[in-house]
Amino acid sequence: MTNVKLWRHFDFLLLGAVLLLVIFGVAIIRSATFEVESLKELVPRQIIYAAIGLVVVFGLTWLDYRTWNSLAPAGYAILIVLLAALFAIGLVRHGAARWFSLGIVELQPSETGKILIILALARFLETYREEIGQFKWVIYSMLYAGVPAALVFLQPDLSTAILFVVIWFAMVWAAGLKLKHIGVFAIVGLLLPLGLWPFMQDYMQKRIFQFIHPDFDPGAKYNVDQALISVGSGGWFGQGYGHASQVTLRFLRVRHTDFIFSTVAAQFGFIGSVILIAVMFFVIYRIVRAARMARDPFGAFLCYGIATMIFYQAAFNVGMNLNLLPVAGLPLPFISYGGSNLMTFMIAIGLVESVVLRHKQIEF
Repeated sequence: MTNVKLWRHFDFLLLGAVLLLVIFGVAIIRSATFEVESLKELVPRQIIYAAIGLVVVFGLTWLDYRTWNSLAPAGYAILIVLLAALFAIGLVRHGAARWFSLGIVELQPSETGKILIILALARFLETYREEIGQFKWVIYSMLYAGVPAALVFLQPDLSTAILFVVIWFAMVWAAGLKLKHIGVFAIVGLLLPLGLWPFMQDYMQKRIFQFIHPDFDPGAKYNVDQALISVGSGGWFGQGYGHASQVTLRFLRVRHTDFIFSTVAAQFGFIGSVILIAVMFFVIYRIVRAARMARDPFGAFLCYGIATMIFYQAAFNVGMNLNLLPVAGLPLPFISYGGSNLMTFMIAIGLVESVVLRHKQIEF
C-alpha cells in the first residue's frame, strides 16, 4: 500500500478530539495559575509539551506498530532496571523516589512504564493467546504487571501500581479470561487490600481511612472539601472562564493537576463538565474501535490496554474530585499539567493511530 493510501485511514476524529482536550487543558491551566508568579512558566511548558507530543503522534503513526512487538521484551527489561535504580539514585520528593534528575528535565519511569507494560502484555497475550484459558498462563501474564507494580508500590506510589494491575486485568479479559478465573481474582482483589495494609506508607493508610471516616481528621480533607465546594459553585453553567472564586482566590489547591476537574466544574458548571467527560469517552470509543479493526491480536491488545489506561485515570480523577474515591495522584488525561503525563498519552495516541493506519491487508 502506498504511503498516500495508507494515510487515508488516519483517524482524524480521534486526533481532533485529543487536540481539543489538550487545548482546553492549556486554557484551564492558564486560568488556574493566572497571576501566580511561581506558576507562570507552566502554561508555556505545557504548550511545548503539547507541540512535541503532536510531533510524536505523527512519528509513531508513520512507524509500523508491529516494530514494537519485537522490542517489547527489551523495553520491559529496561523498565525493571530503571524502577529498581530509583531506590539507589532516584530523586526523592515528598518522601517518594519516583524521578531521575536529568538536569533541565526529570524522568519518571512509571509514566513511561504504562506504555511499556501494555506493549509487553500485548506481545505475551498474542504469543500465548491459545493457552490463556489455562490458569497457569494467566498467572504468568500477571507477573508481567506484578513485578513493576510491586516496584512502583515501594516508591511509594499506590495509584500507579493499581493502574498496572487494572491494565493487566482488562487486557487478559480481552484475551479470553474464563469466568471461573475472574471469580478467583475477584476474591483475591477483595482480600488484597488487607494483605497490603501493613506495607502501605502512613499517608496511604490515612487517605484510605479518611475516605472511609471523613470526620476522623477534618483538616486532612481540606482539598476534598474545597474541590466539592468548587464543583457545587459552578451550578449548571459555571461562573465563567477565569471568574470562579474558589480558583481565583486560590482556596482550591493543586487546581492545575490533581483537582483540575474541580476547576473545570467551577468555571463551566455541570454542562461543561459533562461535555468534557463526553469528549473523553469519545476518545476511548475511537480507541476501542481501533482495537476491533486491528489486523492482528498484538494491535488489538495494544489498543485495549491504552483504552483501559485512559478510562481508569479519567474515571479515578473525576471520582476523586467528587469524593467518590480516595485522593490519589492520578492526573486527568490530556488536561492536567505535567510533561511526562501528557507525553505518555500522546505516545499512546500515536500507537493507536499506527494500528488504525494498518488495519487492512497490504496491497501490492
